[in-house]
Amino acid sequence: MAVNNGNFGEGSIPKLLIKLSLPIVAAEIVHVLYNIVDRIFIGHMPDVGTVALTGVGLAFPLITFIAGFASLFQTGGSTLASIARGEGDDKKAESILNTSFTMLLCVGIVLTFGLYFAAEWALGLMGGDEETLPYALDYFRIYVIGTIPTMISLGMNSFITAQGFSGIGMGTVIIGAALNTVLDPIFIFTFNMGIKGAAIATVISQTISAIWVVLFLTGKKPYIRISKLHIDTNDVPKICKLGITGFTFKVTTSIAQAVVNATLKTFGGPLSTLYIGAMSVINSLREVTTIPINGVGSGYIPIASYNYGAKKWSRLDESLKYFSIIIIAMNFVLWGALMLFPKQLASMFTEDPELIDMTAHCMRIFFAAFMGMSFQVTGQNTYVALNYPKYALFFSLLRKIIIIVPFTLILPRLGMGADGVFYAELISNIVGGGAAFVAMYCTIWRKVKKLAKGDTSVTV
Repeated sequence: MAVNNGNFGEGSIPKLLIKLSLPIVAAEIVHVLYNIVDRIFIGHMPDVGTVALTGVGLAFPLITFIAGFASLFQTGGSTLASIARGEGDDKKAESILNTSFTMLLCVGIVLTFGLYFAAEWALGLMGGDEETLPYALDYFRIYVIGTIPTMISLGMNSFITAQGFSGIGMGTVIIGAALNTVLDPIFIFTFNMGIKGAAIATVISQTISAIWVVLFLTGKKPYIRISKLHIDTNDVPKICKLGITGFTFKVTTSIAQAVVNATLKTFGGPLSTLYIGAMSVINSLREVTTIPINGVGSGYIPIASYNYGAKKWSRLDESLKYFSIIIIAMNFVLWGALMLFPKQLASMFTEDPELIDMTAHCMRIFFAAFMGMSFQVTGQNTYVALNYPKYALFFSLLRKIIIIVPFTLILPRLGMGADGVFYAELISNIVGGGAAFVAMYCTIWRKVKKLAKGDTSVTV
């Protein structure tokens, strides 16, 4: 059943936020299991687990790059469709959905061929060497074959959630991830296919998820649905303009990860494989810990977008308030777990005592200012929800490109060695997160509060 029949202009904001977010959080948890389960099984492969896990870590920036293109149409398309529905224009919303779906297919085809043939060169840039590159290639060249279903399941699921069908959205990833969990040990160990088996299991699982999404969005239940392959040239620039935020966040993450891997290889010396392996585990844990944050954000965006389109300022103000409180509270709990139990968390991915010790050491630096992410997410999601693409784009670039990349290159050269790479993340959370929240409050939230009180002298 659709949450509130897809009408977010009525009902209790806290209840709406919880009802919409919980299934998304559950779905996000299961979705992350696609890659997390792969890494857990790969890390426990006899004899070669640590090197194979490092190989997958090298492929991680390229996997994030693919997700960036899915996010381009997911963020831009579903947000604009929600605003159009808030304005009462379902025909416009459906046109946006059809355009987003068609663009996903076109871009997916280009990425599949481009990344498959460029894989060896790209993974070499990421820090691959004679020891780790074969594992990275074995995994990624199979993974990239599933680019189109991956982009459909990632990019179109938000159109299901944005219409209030959060339970169906949760089902999208539960089906695929459950299948992946079952298939991973079968292909890796039973069929003795190793790292290739993990990639095959992931491709099969993503394909099933994509089929589920398409079947639902072409059915009778959605208020807006996939009705044809169609590109509205008026919609494309609007979708890309707003979606560039999510795209940039993913792509800049990919760039930052590539720079991090290359720097760790340079400054890690004989421990470089351990450092890159530790970063692979840390990236996996970061995916897990940001699940509830991103899930609540995904629940918040359609609510905020709908009420923004409907000009219901009091409800928009209330949405912002509850979203901020929930995000900060969750981040505090997650930060405590990361600081208190680093070795226990690292041991989920490997039995190598050296890698566990290295990961625990690096984690305490990397996640020390994790609370800053709550402010980054609040500001970033609000800019997206209210169609402020320039601000959202700037603060995405600020954290990843303007702060992380330069500090990753500079700090190791100032005598901090490979540890400087992890301190760069700490600095970005403090500076980037604080700047995003303060700017959002001054440019949006303060005005929304005035509008909620009846002051029509301001505009948002």
